[in-house]
Amino acid sequence: MDVKEVAGVLCMNVGETETSYANNSLFQKTIILKTREILEDTIKDLFRNVQPTCFKVADLGCSSGPNTFLTISQVVDIVHEIYRQQSQKLKSFELQVFLNDLPGNDFNAIFRSVPAFLEKLKREKGDFLANCSIAGVSGSFYGRLFPTRSLHLIHSSSSVHWLSKVPKGVENNKWNIYMAKSSPPNVFKAYAKQFQEDFSLFLTMRAEEMKPRGHMFLTLIGRKNPDPSTEFYGWELLAESLSDLVSEGLVKESDLDSFNIPYYAPYEEEVRKIIEEEGSFQLDRLQLVEVDWDFHEEDDINNNDLKLDKYERGKKVANSIRAILENFLASHFGDAIIDRVFARLAIIEAEHLDLDDDEKVVNIVVSMTKK
Repeated sequence: MDVKEVAGVLCMNVGETETSYANNSLFQKTIILKTREILEDTIKDLFRNVQPTCFKVADLGCSSGPNTFLTISQVVDIVHEIYRQQSQKLKSFELQVFLNDLPGNDFNAIFRSVPAFLEKLKREKGDFLANCSIAGVSGSFYGRLFPTRSLHLIHSSSSVHWLSKVPKGVENNKWNIYMAKSSPPNVFKAYAKQFQEDFSLFLTMRAEEMKPRGHMFLTLIGRKNPDPSTEFYGWELLAESLSDLVSEGLVKESDLDSFNIPYYAPYEEEVRKIIEEEGSFQLDRLQLVEVDWDFHEEDDINNNDLKLDKYERGKKVANSIRAILENFLASHFGDAIIDRVFARLAIIEAEHLDLDDDEKVVNIVVSMTKK
C-alpha cells in the first residue's frame, strides 16, 4: 500500500459511538498526562530564549475527541504559570494553534467543539488569554504543512510511529500483519528502513517550518529490545483473529498474506541515531515512559468499586484497536468481516490479559530544539 492509499484510508473512527475514537482513546490520554512534566520542561526551555506575543503551536496527528483539546489546555496552563512566576501582573498572551491530521479525520467534530472550548479557556484564564485561534490543517506530516519559519512549538503524541506507507518487500510475511517472531529477517529490515526514511523526512520538513530555537515534543510507541524479533507487539493477536476467519472460510488466505500495517515501534537508539544523522535538531531529552497495555489504571482510580472482568477489559482493548484500524481493515478485507474479527479479538485479548496482567507498552518521549 503506497503513500496516497495509506493517507486515504488511515483515520480514526468518527462520532460518539461505542467504537469511536472519541470514546476509545484513554490509552492515548494516559500517555499525554504521563508526559506533561516533560512537555512543561520543553516549553519553559523555549521561553528562556523567546517570549512571543503570539505563540504559534502545531499539534500533528491531532485526531478528534477530548484528547485534541487536552494538549491545548496543557500548553495554555504551562505558559500561564510561566508568566505568573515572572510577574504578579500577567502579560496579555495570544495563542495560535494548528491542528493537523490526515484528510479522513473528523475535523467537523473538532470545529463544532471549538467555541465551547475557547469559552472555557476564557473563564479559566480571564484577561491573560487575549486571543486564541484554532485552525485545522489537513495533510500528511511526511510533507510540508506550514510556512517556512512560522512555528514556535510542534507537538505530536502517539502518531509518528505510523509510517507513510507499508514497507516494500514484506510479501513473504505469511500469516502476520506486522513484525512478529515468526517473520522472515527481511521483514524486520524493511520496516526499520521505512521508519528511517519516514522519520528523517519528518524531521527535515519540520525543521523548515520552525523558527530558529523552536522546540519539538514527540511521543511514539517504541520497544525495549534492540532486536525486533524478540518483542511482542500486540498486533499478533489481531493477526490471530484474522487467521481464525481464514480457517472459517470468511477471509481469503491471500488477502491476509497481502495485508501489513504501516506502523513501526523503534528502539530508542534508532530514534537517537536518526535525529543525530538528520542534523536539524539538538536532542535535549529522550526517555521511556511505560503505560499499561489495557490502560485500566485510570478506571480503577476513578471507579474504586468498579472492577472489570477480563472479558470486559478484552472488549475495551478490542474497541480501542477498532477505533484506530477499522477503516484501514475494511478498505482491504471489506466491511462484512469487521464485527466478527473484533468480537474474536475481544476474546483473544481477554485471555492474553489474563496470562500477562502486567504487560506495559513502551513510549519514547523526545524533546528537541531546532538548531
